[in-house]
Amino acid sequence: MENNSENMNGTKKSLHEYVVENINGEEFDLSQLKGKKVMVVNTASKCGLTPQYEQLEALYKKYGSDNFTIIAFPSNDFMGQEPGSDADILTFCKKNYGVTFPIMSKVKVKGRSKCEVYKFLTQQALNGLADNDVKWNFQKYLINEDGYLEKVIGPRTSPSDPEIIAWINN
Repeated sequence: MENNSENMNGTKKSLHEYVVENINGEEFDLSQLKGKKVMVVNTASKCGLTPQYEQLEALYKKYGSDNFTIIAFPSNDFMGQEPGSDADILTFCKKNYGVTFPIMSKVKVKGRSKCEVYKFLTQQALNGLADNDVKWNFQKYLINEDGYLEKVIGPRTSPSDPEIIAWINN
């Protein structure tokens, strides 16, 4: 579902308007992703879906380039499944899954303390597409080259699902 028009309030934002902190504590300006399709995914190290890290890394190795990237936002919002520090998370991801795609600092993806990027991803007033809730770890948000939300993919859907591959290749 594509929607590049402004919403009723004319306040549609772009992912490129946000600056976050990466897992090393450094500023990560999302405007550097202009021109790339981006998959934003909330992750956790102690979840039944954690093996998706392997699929995400394979997807990143195959398609990650000038046109596509993956950005992970670790979160402890679902049953305490990401209890570690940023350093613990980074070590886990590198050691167990050889992750090379960008990982951000741990954030809240739901509730009153939700980080700004996830407010954008989940509120139609900001994303211009739809209101939605982060249902669980490994929910995927597909963002077009202009930084606009195009699709929300459920947590259980594999990163290598044909719908995702078709979206990357379009």
